[in-house]
Amino acid sequence: MFTYEGKAVFEGIAIGKLSIYKKKENSVKRLKTEDSAAEIKRYENAREVAMEQLEELYNKALKEVGESGAEIFHAHQFMVDDEDFIESVESMIETEQVNAEYAIAQTGDNFAKMFSEMDEAYFQARAADVKDVSERLISILSGNAGDGLVSDEPVIVVADDLAPSETVQMDKEKILSFITVHGSANSHTSILAKTMGIPALITCPVPLDEEYDGKLAVVDGYEAKVYVDPDDETLAVKKKLFENELEKKKLLEQLKGRENITLDGQKINLYANIGDTKDLGLVLKNDAGGIGLFRSEFIYLGSDNYPTEDEQFAIYKKVAQTLAGKKVIIRTLDIGADKQADYFALPAEENPALGLRAIRICLTRPEVFRTQLRAILRASAYGKISIMFPMIISVDEVKKIKSIVENIKAELDSEGLNYDKNIELGIMIETPAAVMIADELAEEVDFFSVGTNDLTQYTLAIDRQNQSLDMFYDPHHPAIMKMLKMVVDAAHRHGAWAGICGELGADLSLTKEFLAMGYDELSVSPGRILSIRKTVLETNVEEYKKQKA
Repeated sequence: MFTYEGKAVFEGIAIGKLSIYKKKENSVKRLKTEDSAAEIKRYENAREVAMEQLEELYNKALKEVGESGAEIFHAHQFMVDDEDFIESVESMIETEQVNAEYAIAQTGDNFAKMFSEMDEAYFQARAADVKDVSERLISILSGNAGDGLVSDEPVIVVADDLAPSETVQMDKEKILSFITVHGSANSHTSILAKTMGIPALITCPVPLDEEYDGKLAVVDGYEAKVYVDPDDETLAVKKKLFENELEKKKLLEQLKGRENITLDGQKINLYANIGDTKDLGLVLKNDAGGIGLFRSEFIYLGSDNYPTEDEQFAIYKKVAQTLAGKKVIIRTLDIGADKQADYFALPAEENPALGLRAIRICLTRPEVFRTQLRAILRASAYGKISIMFPMIISVDEVKKIKSIVENIKAELDSEGLNYDKNIELGIMIETPAAVMIADELAEEVDFFSVGTNDLTQYTLAIDRQNQSLDMFYDPHHPAIMKMLKMVVDAAHRHGAWAGICGELGADLSLTKEFLAMGYDELSVSPGRILSIRKTVLETNVEEYKKQKA
């Protein structure tokens, strides 16, 4: 038996044969061409074919993994159509009189290198996307379709790395798990694996030798390990875990329709985090009580220009109507740092996590902010919408926001447009500054929602996307726990409610602690709702407090 350890991007157990995936490499040679115009035409034709292929992949992914997982293929279309990329390729063809394949390969390498050298992990992960797009264009020009996954039975796919297009083109029914020797937790392949619900390990050094192809293996996403040729004892233990996992899923299904009430009668709301209207099916399927975080920035990230008021209104209205009276909390534009849209023309910053982002952009670009607020307020006439503002650090910011909201309400009144006149306004608690003035902030708003990802990052002074600091990053740090208690207590002292919408909200090891603190709401990815409900239903909060004392 051989054991290899990696990093898990999705939990679960998979047992089956390994399938070593090796993409068919495109061999690109530099060739002299006398007719640059003809070569540029070949490139243009390849771009057209690539756009068609990516649209087909988008539609396939949309059915299999939803909008958020499929969006990468629209992003790849933008790359194929990127003016800088096109200009670089065509310039190289003309000035150096080389073939299109070579010009694409060189440009792709240059762009990928540029991304990989950036400080932010998000942009580093985009290097793989550039390579994927370049390989697609070269494959079209050379007539090389690639080998793909060929298997008559479900297998554990092992690869050096996997491009998103390769992942989606594989037959989902034939995949038990993904293992990659390289890869990033921020890559779109990892995101797709999570959305598909397939156990996956990255940075796992499984040899890509042919002798490993077809060997029996066990992938344990909980331990982040893969066992190749497991011994009888290990195999028996893992089979038992796999059976238990299936049984747990069946039992969780039986919790649908149940109220989130502890054994001693304490209630908590369990809401879902989503980034797109296509995720609404998952919200309803997993019986979420509402939406605790609608990430409106994805409307902007998915557009090549500022979305209009009517475009946004249509989206917010659809969400409100689909939830049919359940609460929908829309977070206003939270762009900047690792989320960039070119048309915002944000300045390059040495430390973007501490720079112009979220509410700071909204308050310095009031026309963008007002457009979004008008759209949300108009949509509030069609359901139970609340508005949440990110990255707040002062009472003055909240007062400015409330003044803008009141001004827009007066506009809508004068125009005879309906909206919820008592719409809830809340803020995200993501900075130590907001924690320390939580009492003053609570007097100004209806609710708090703690963004534990950023709060942990700013409190510990650790970039949460820097993998080299993983050993120092502790989201359970005593300082974080004390801050969470301070926040909920301050909210309740002033008649506001408090929730958590960051990653910690889905941490089952802390669910009882959050109940004991008195949190009113947890907002998590839809697939976590039923697991948390199970813990809530099995908890006696007063007994838990006594055990802790």
